[in-house]
Amino acid sequence: MIIRKDGSYGEELIREPAERKACSFERIYFSRGSDRDVYRERIALGRSLCPAILDAVDHDLENTVFSFIPNTAEVACYGMMKGIEDELDRVKERRILELGVPPDPTVLRAILAMRPRLEKVAIKDAKLRTFITADDARDDLVAHVYDITYGSVRPGVDNLVVIDDSIVRGTTLKQSILRMLDRLEPKRIVVASSAPQIRYPDCYGIDMAKLGDLVAFQAAIALLKQTKQENIIDDVYDRCLVQVEQPMHTIENVVKDIYRPFTAEQINTKITELLTPPSIKAEVRILFQSIEGLHTACPAHTGDWYFTGDYPTPGGRRVVLRAFINFMQGRNVRAY
Repeated sequence: MIIRKDGSYGEELIREPAERKACSFERIYFSRGSDRDVYRERIALGRSLCPAILDAVDHDLENTVFSFIPNTAEVACYGMMKGIEDELDRVKERRILELGVPPDPTVLRAILAMRPRLEKVAIKDAKLRTFITADDARDDLVAHVYDITYGSVRPGVDNLVVIDDSIVRGTTLKQSILRMLDRLEPKRIVVASSAPQIRYPDCYGIDMAKLGDLVAFQAAIALLKQTKQENIIDDVYDRCLVQVEQPMHTIENVVKDIYRPFTAEQINTKITELLTPPSIKAEVRILFQSIEGLHTACPAHTGDWYFTGDYPTPGGRRVVLRAFINFMQGRNVRAY
């Protein structure tokens, strides 16, 4: 509505409304879990991780314990368990069909008694959220947030799978969770994130403005250096300097080229390497939700710029350019 000095007024269309994209990461992390749709989405996110989890434990369900960290990942854990139960049903069916006729009752009962092993291996103070804690307090906090449940894992025998709702910086994993889980002496620790790799900063909601803080970005930079492709880093920097001065409608997210040479699995492997403390005795594997799994689970929330870099506005693209420039110039400041 426009009201003029002479008292006349009227409604005029200033700009055609753009398609609204609701943020899928805020949907995963901050939404109230009691909401019907949010509950279903988190179930779906957990279930879609099952194929990657099964590969990570070599399909050894009899010697694998499943759990969740932190408390906000509990619903995704339920979804994961539904998928694992489906897989176990297929294993039972196959083994039963392999039995003779009539089947040995003792063997048949043992097959039917197989269950996924769900345990609460860690207990967290629900009042403390390490992800949204100020930078200077986070490292100290993560060391005191969790307690562990001893006896929940058979030392040297069991794999331990824990599902997390997201892995942003990896600080909590490296400083606290992996060290704590290793005290249970599992053969292998698998950490599964129900959110995809968070590769880009945000400028619309959650305060994640620094590229250098994101462990997925750290992994991509490390891989470029490891594979002697530092020229890509310099090229992206030069293009950012040019792009950030262009008219808003022409700005492109050239930071995507930092990730382009590598598969998601290669970046997963490097993230695992970066976040695994040298003192850890168990083998560690860290895996992430796929973009396809995210879209299937949250079809009404298509704002995936944290993960894909597809910002819905030119301002978002300019923020990621500034964030990369800040990283290259060693400036630990927000990009907006």
